[in-house]
Amino acid sequence: MTMAEYSSLLSDLSDNITNEDLEQLKSACKEDIPEDQSNDITSSKEWFSYLEKNDKLAQDNLSYIEHIFEISRRPDLLTRVIEYRTIVLKISEDDEIDTKLTRIPSAKKYKDIIRQPSEDEIIKLAPPPKKV
Repeated sequence: MTMAEYSSLLSDLSDNITNEDLEQLKSACKEDIPEDQSNDITSSKEWFSYLEKNDKLAQDNLSYIEHIFEISRRPDLLTRVIEYRTIVLKISEDDEIDTKLTRIPSAKKYKDIIRQPSEDEIIKLAPPPKKV
């Protein structure tokens, strides 16, 4: 696994994060970034590097940004990260639950939400009443 692929992932993500997006992403992780430091982060590259310094992001630890992209409703960015994780790190959804995700309680919670409901769990809706 190479740093080059990881750098290229971050640079690809950065290209798709506008300043407006950045504000949204920073607000999604405000519990992890003190406000004074958050104000110093003016580009997505600075945001990524802050996360790396604080052990929230590494080439083999992407669950935090996956979580942030998810709550920020950025499926496009999330998809890129998941592709990288699946192709480059060869970590599939199944392996992942045993590794990094267990360190982030909220991500574990998502795991259950994302899981497809079984037949029994799907609530059958009654047909709408017929107009008389």
